[in-house]
Amino acid sequence: MDAIIKLEDLQKSYFMGNQAIPVLKGITLDIFKNEYVALMGPSGSGKSTLMNILGCLDSPTGGKYTLNGKDVSKMIDDDLAEVRNTEIGFVFQQFNLLPRLSAAENVALPLIYAGVPKKERMERAMEALKKVGLEDRSHHKSNELSGGQIQRVAIARALVNNPSLLLADEPTGNLDSKTSVEVMEIFGKIQEAGNTVVLVTHEEDIARYAKRVVRLRDGIVESDRTGEEAHSHYRDHKLEH
Repeated sequence: MDAIIKLEDLQKSYFMGNQAIPVLKGITLDIFKNEYVALMGPSGSGKSTLMNILGCLDSPTGGKYTLNGKDVSKMIDDDLAEVRNTEIGFVFQQFNLLPRLSAAENVALPLIYAGVPKKERMERAMEALKKVGLEDRSHHKSNELSGGQIQRVAIARALVNNPSLLLADEPTGNLDSKTSVEVMEIFGKIQEAGNTVVLVTHEEDIARYAKRVVRLRDGIVESDRTGEEAHSHYRDHKLEH
């Protein structure tokens, strides 16, 4: 089975003057098609840096990153932008919707950059809104929607390009617990429909929705567990302390 994400000894350092500050210190990791993975770790563990590299928003300083068969580690910015637009759907903690546009127009935005004709853009936007149960809110602007509905519009926008990978960065960070549950159930349905979902979170309750949990600490993979094992290990660890 081919990995959709293949990281080989991935490293990232930031430079302050002549001094290199290593953040990722050699991460080797495979994520396969249709997996649902949570990336976790305390502040300073490197999870945000790793998320930026996975999303082709940043490049590693060492090692190799292959996304869907393409080596993206050495790509120039223009090529990375093309990969972002075609291969990756992003869902952020800040919803990043344009307030003057309707839900459907917000969802259709990535298709404008992809050069898709208007009629097809709106058809695909409606299809994506249907996947998140919001087709009846397609003409509403964001000030007419609840927080949970706004995040669902943002998820639909991430899906509209049929990406290989859905990246969600703290997607419930601005939501109450009831709405968080609704949003996480949508991610579950998206994964069951065949999408690959990678979720960055610091909340155990949110990570519990994933089928595999990769924990980072000090720039390396501390543990990589699947299913109930990941969550029971956390409970045992908590009891010990």
